[in-house]
Amino acid sequence: MRIILLGPPGVGKGTYARFISEKYNLPNISVGNILRNYILNNKNSFLTNQIKKYINKGIMVPDEITIKIIKNYLYNIDCKKGFLLDGYPRNILQANILEKENIKIDIILEFYIPNNQIIKRIIGRRIHLPSGRTYHILLNPPKIKNKDDITGETLITRTDDNLITINNRLQEYLKHTKPLIKYYKKLFFKKKIFYKKINNTSSILEVKKKISFFLKIFNVKK
Repeated sequence: MRIILLGPPGVGKGTYARFISEKYNLPNISVGNILRNYILNNKNSFLTNQIKKYINKGIMVPDEITIKIIKNYLYNIDCKKGFLLDGYPRNILQANILEKENIKIDIILEFYIPNNQIIKRIIGRRIHLPSGRTYHILLNPPKIKNKDDITGETLITRTDDNLITINNRLQEYLKHTKPLIKYYKKLFFKKKIFYKKINNTSSILEVKKKISFFLKIFNVKK
């Protein structure tokens, strides 16, 4: 199955992307993590400096940059059974690019929480940069404070996880992604994809149950 997770920054996509990826053995393609790892592994290159400027300002990285990295990633990992896309597409143009590349999408899961909760979640977020594993100091804390559960390596706070950048990112999301959601809803009504909006104000366990139920309806097998 080819799944896209939609929702504003801080809504919890990373947590549930990891859950779906592990439960259904699907490659988890997080565009944000791919871009950050590109920066980490290609220091001081022109493209790296361009990407950093956009990320630090909370502005979407331009399509011509993102698609180059996405295509390369999709073609170089095992996606025969499907994949999970987190953070892409973010606008209708990017969705059209996927179609032109003959990358068919089966399922859209949109996550939602109120904006005031998003800000609280992002401020308390901690990241294991190499893997992209995400924690929260209150909602989903690591077993050992500020340490990744699997490797024991130190967790970080992303440089763009600050109030000014968060508000910029939320505005960018509303501007670009709301039309994309309408686009996918139209495809759902035409029965071309499976689409479900999930309220993420419940506990992590409850939301995982909702996701499993929806994917079971679609006959996604473990």
